Amino acid sequence: MGSNSLYGPLDPAPDAGYPDAPPRMGFFTDTSVCIGCKACEVACKEWNGVPDDGFDLLGSSYDNTGGLSANSWRHVAFIEQPAVDALAAAGTTGPQFLGMPGKDLPGRTLDAPRTDFRWLMMSNVCKHCTHAGCLDVCPTGALFRTEFGTVVVQEDICNGCGYCVPACPYGVIDRREDDGRAWKCTLCYDRIGDGLTPACAQACPTQSIQYGELDELRGRARERVERLRGQGVTEARLYGHDPEDGVGGDGAFFLLLDEPEVYGLPPDPVVSTRDLPAMWKRAGLAGLAMAAAVAVSFLGGRS
Repeated sequence: MGSNSLYGPLDPAPDAGYPDAPPRMGFFTDTSVCIGCKACEVACKEWNGVPDDGFDLLGSSYDNTGGLSANSWRHVAFIEQPAVDALAAAGTTGPQFLGMPGKDLPGRTLDAPRTDFRWLMMSNVCKHCTHAGCLDVCPTGALFRTEFGTVVVQEDICNGCGYCVPACPYGVIDRREDDGRAWKCTLCYDRIGDGLTPACAQACPTQSIQYGELDELRGRARERVERLRGQGVTEARLYGHDPEDGVGGDGAFFLLLDEPEVYGLPPDPVVSTRDLPAMWKRAGLAGLAMAAAVAVSFLGGRS
C-alpha cells in the first residue's frame, strides 16, 4: 500500500511499491463547458454495473441523484444562481452571463438569452487523493493504490467496516445498504489498464471531463484558466490541482466558476490521517514515560 507519507511531495504509485510505474493518470473536469447532460453518470453506471438510485425528484433542483454515493460514482450538480449572486461572484454589475431561452420577462423576447440567473454545473467524482486517508484506515487492504496512482476498492475484500467513509475529506465513499460494502469511482481501472479512456470521459460530449497524464492535464488547466480570465471570466479558478494542499493534490481536479463551497466542496480539504505520525509519536513517548514512572516506583518501593 505504501507509506502514504505527508512529508514532502509524493509520487503515489512508486511510493506504493511500483518502481516502474507509468505516468500518473487522472481527470481534469472543466465545469465552464459542462451542459448537465448527465451522459457521464449514465456511462459510469452502464460500464461498471452500478445500480440505479431510485431516480427520486429532490424537489429543490432539476438534479435527480443529489450527490455522490455508493450508487452514484459520478454526480452532475445543478446549481441555479439568481442574478445577484452570479454577478457578485464575478465581481461585476453587468448582465454578462449566458442563460437560456425561458419565460417571457418584461422587455425581453423569448429567443433572447436570460440574464436573471445562471446555471453552474459540475460533474463530481472521487478525487483519487495523493495522500488518501481511506488507504490509511482500511484494515483489510480492500483499498489499494494502482500503478496509475489511482485508488480502488476491491469489493471482494471489503468487510464493510466503514472506516474509510469518515476518513475521506470529500465525503465521497459510501456503503450500500444491501451489503454494507464501500463503493466509489475506480477511474475505470479495467479500461485504463487496456489503454482505453474511462467511460465518463469517453461519453462527455463537450470534453468537460478530460482524461490523461496528470502533469499534462495540470498544464492544460492552467492555460484554460488564463484564457477564460482573458475573456473576462474573472471568477475562473482551479480546485484540487495544488500538490501543496491538505491532500497533496488530487488525481481528479476541477475548473470552477465560483467558490468551492457553492459546489459543495470543502474550501481547504485535509486528509484526516495527517496527524497520525505525530499522535503515535506522542503516544509512544507517553507510554515510555509511564513505564519509567512505574519502574521508578517499583524500585523505590524495594529500597
